Amino acid sequence: MSGKPTFLILADGDFSPMTSKTANSVIRYLPDRVVGVVDRVHAGKTVQQVLGFGGDIPVVGSMAEGLRRKPGAVLIGIAPAGGRLPEEWRAWLAEALETGCDLWSGLHTFLSDDALLAEKARAHGRKILDVRRPPPKLPVAMGMARLVDPFVVLTVGTDCNVGKMTAQLQLVRGLENRGLKTRFAATGQTGIFIEGWGTAVDAVVADFIAGAAEELVLKAAPGADIVLVEGQGSINHPGYSGVTLGLLHGSCPDALILCHQATREFIGEYRGEPWLRIPPLADYVKMYEMIGSAVYPTRVIAVCMNTYDLTDAEALEACAAATRDTGLPCTDPVRFDSAPVLDAVSGARQAYLERRSLK
Repeated sequence: MSGKPTFLILADGDFSPMTSKTANSVIRYLPDRVVGVVDRVHAGKTVQQVLGFGGDIPVVGSMAEGLRRKPGAVLIGIAPAGGRLPEEWRAWLAEALETGCDLWSGLHTFLSDDALLAEKARAHGRKILDVRRPPPKLPVAMGMARLVDPFVVLTVGTDCNVGKMTAQLQLVRGLENRGLKTRFAATGQTGIFIEGWGTAVDAVVADFIAGAAEELVLKAAPGADIVLVEGQGSINHPGYSGVTLGLLHGSCPDALILCHQATREFIGEYRGEPWLRIPPLADYVKMYEMIGSAVYPTRVIAVCMNTYDLTDAEALEACAAATRDTGLPCTDPVRFDSAPVLDAVSGARQAYLERRSLK
């Protein structure tokens, strides 16, 4: 994706710390490029008041009000109910195109396939970026990612939406500050919005998910010391384990970082009721190492804990408990110092380089 436009984020009716992942991440990592958020529920507040971060970015009650702030693009920040584009949103997006905005979307429903929006974009010389549309001619994985020079680290999780992308993005700057050239390989729509490139692997046909992961590592590798691959799903998630496995085997990671939300006890829900309890973290370490190493030797080197809904004291205890359970360093890289995980990555990379020098 070319250019760095300013964004008006559309998150109407679902803007909150846990439900608007895309909106929240763009606000966290690209705050200078966000002019406002459209959400009638919280209109009149600031983003800081809703999320606890983001500063004085305003939440507005209509698309028209947001467009008066002259954004360069409207970015879809939430997934609408049922995954379909609400008719009201369709009219709003057409209005945005008419006023000179591009559209950035990570929905499974491609906006560029909508006849009205496509015609509006053509007539007004605007672009519609459907970042979840997979690239053509993806390969079947052949294990080529194992041959790259950089140290490859993949985040893995106990569930969806526990902080796998956020953990990697928090580490990038710290590793760069240590003199390590670090590339972030985005595998979901939010990461693509932030980084400017990548492949949304959950929209890729199953046979090619590992190939897409392999291709991302090969693209990120030149000139890099470390490649951080964004993880997806969980190895025991009944709905999304397939994409997790594709990333695990396709990216051939040298190391894994396990991510977990401290207060989460169950994976997803069935008809509104929790049913699949999250196993101990030590069990996940064993599962990921065994299943990943069936293709390429890998090990879990650290734990990143999401503690957004805990007090400082509770968060520190959750991290300490994870270390007791796994024997691995643990921190919340958003809330606390990332040094324990940075040290783990740096140390594992040094050991990797020493092993290679002996071959």
